[in-house]
Amino acid sequence: MALALGATLGAGVFTGFAPAAAVAGPWFLPGLVLAAVAALCCAFSTADQHRAYPDAPGGYAYIRNQLGPWPARVGASAHLVGRAGVAAALAGMFGAYVVPEHRVVAAVGLIAVTAALGAAGVRWSTGLSVAAVGVVLGVLALVVLVCFSVAPPENPSTGAGGPGFDGVMGASLVLFAAFVGFERVTAPRAGDQVFSARVLHFAVPVAIGAVLLMGVGVGAAVLRQLGSARLALSPAPLRDALVVADGRWLLPVLSVGAAVAAVSSLFFVLASARRTLVGLTETGDLPRIRAGWPLEVVSAALAIGAVVALPPATALAVGACGTAFYYGFTNASARVLLQEDRTWPMRTACLGLGLSVLLAMSAPAEALAITGVGLVVGTGLLGLGRARQPVG
Repeated sequence: MALALGATLGAGVFTGFAPAAAVAGPWFLPGLVLAAVAALCCAFSTADQHRAYPDAPGGYAYIRNQLGPWPARVGASAHLVGRAGVAAALAGMFGAYVVPEHRVVAAVGLIAVTAALGAAGVRWSTGLSVAAVGVVLGVLALVVLVCFSVAPPENPSTGAGGPGFDGVMGASLVLFAAFVGFERVTAPRAGDQVFSARVLHFAVPVAIGAVLLMGVGVGAAVLRQLGSARLALSPAPLRDALVVADGRWLLPVLSVGAAVAAVSSLFFVLASARRTLVGLTETGDLPRIRAGWPLEVVSAALAIGAVVALPPATALAVGACGTAFYYGFTNASARVLLQEDRTWPMRTACLGLGLSVLLAMSAPAEALAITGVGLVVGTGLLGLGRARQPVG
């Protein structure tokens, strides 16, 4: 659970409620529940696939083994686009909470340092994950307590009507990013601890349930203090909610919690992108290289490009959209696993497939367009690279 939470508690909880409120108003909290259900199905699928292919380098290889090379290339492109967006959102979160005066510079610096540490072989250990989760959960609990202990100001009304189905689904897509660190335990990398199906049957639902409960608590707290209109405009909702709740004395503590959450999650996100790149080199979709650092450079460059080119809210939406498309392919490949390779029912993969596609198509128009361009370009480059590989 500590490993999963250490890779999960990040941009979704610290900044995701603002863009969610922008599309759904105060109704973003039901969207959080739907995002948790989708994440749970995706976690089941990745766990079963890792059990069936324990030596495969991640979801790209699972898709290739079950569905073929072209769906795998599309899935890999979606995964890389999603990882770049989430990494940019995490780095932007770090800048917004820790050094808001120099947000972009701080975000770029964090990605560069984290990628350099990854290239040097530094890994985020279980002990560090436990410590990071303790710090982040403690800080989030303080924020919730302060926001509920002080009466909120009178916030402007946004009208009595609801946002409709599209609004709730759009909020659910953005908040889906708050749950997608589960692959650290459902599909661990080579050298990481592998957990049995019995352990995962308990730990995965509990971990996602814990993120859901914390997300509901934090979301309700910032909504109470800021209201949906002010929340939708906030670049750092937790900081602004503390200021309104007369909790300025907690801002340094909040900055520490945001920094720990950003670094902990960013290590996993960049490692996950590198894992997909490794899988692409092993199958010949990318040229083989001897050193590991060029792959770190590629994953970091994609994230830095997203930081510079996209606002944090758009980066988070692109990350969630790409990730949802990737899990659409992952659930589709899990659906055709043999019965003896399953520890979860086939219907969970079917539900995960439907929810993933529905969430991805509910992304804001700009994010959906950027993700679509990324999928077309990425898939085309991978196919072209394969075509140029020497025969034999």
